[in-house]
Amino acid sequence: MTSAAIAVMLAAGLNIVVGYCGLLDLGYVAFFAVGAYTSGVLATRFDLPLLATVPAVLVVTVVAGIVIGAPTLRLRSDYLAIVTLGFGEIIRITANNLDVTGGPSGIYGIPHLVEHPAAFYYVTVAVVSLAVLGAARLGRSRLGRAWRFVREDEDAAEAMGVHTYRVKLAAYIAGAVWGGLAGVLFAAQLSAISPGSFTFLSSALVLMAVVLGGMGSVPGVVVGAVVISILPEILRDLADYRFFLFGVLLIVFMLLRPQGIWPARSREVP
Repeated sequence: MTSAAIAVMLAAGLNIVVGYCGLLDLGYVAFFAVGAYTSGVLATRFDLPLLATVPAVLVVTVVAGIVIGAPTLRLRSDYLAIVTLGFGEIIRITANNLDVTGGPSGIYGIPHLVEHPAAFYYVTVAVVSLAVLGAARLGRSRLGRAWRFVREDEDAAEAMGVHTYRVKLAAYIAGAVWGGLAGVLFAAQLSAISPGSFTFLSSALVLMAVVLGGMGSVPGVVVGAVVISILPEILRDLADYRFFLFGVLLIVFMLLRPQGIWPARSREVP
């Protein structure tokens, strides 16, 4: 259930980028990795409590969002997806080859936020709830409306005075912050991280949660993330066949509910 809560936070962050602003991001796990490694390195190298690393994680993820987003967000559609996929792999390969990140072995001995697993679960749920509420509030703000206008028709939005590049960059940075904070929770949960935890499959599963739940719908992405997290565990007794059945069930979901389990409803006044 703790893993499901962390997946909800990742889905809420990616929903800002994909659901609100319509930017197809296939490398979202890069920010997840940046947050986890930043907190892990600071906590283990400088003997800091994990909570004390959060301000540094916020700064680093914002910088990462600007560095990755600034040159790529002038692209659109498939080109943007391919470039973000590349950046996600660059982050993973970089972590795999640096001494400070522990190379292929990763980082071990990361301190827990709280010692008891049940207490950590409740802390995680509280943090994720605040993050989901924050994402929902952003979606209803003036900036959130600008994101939706860019998603629906970027050229028309720019013609009406929306600075589309800045708006898209703001969405990308917000998504990066959500992903980085989820990385801190992930590091605290496992107390060890390695490059194998941040593969393209992780980005694909989070994107699947957003699409399955309903792009742009906060309740929808929460449901989608829980389904994506829990369903493979429910099917674990089927051994090698569980991923096949998992894929079949997802296809059935998409065919029966192409708009998502809990689709977003427009609140715009004509």
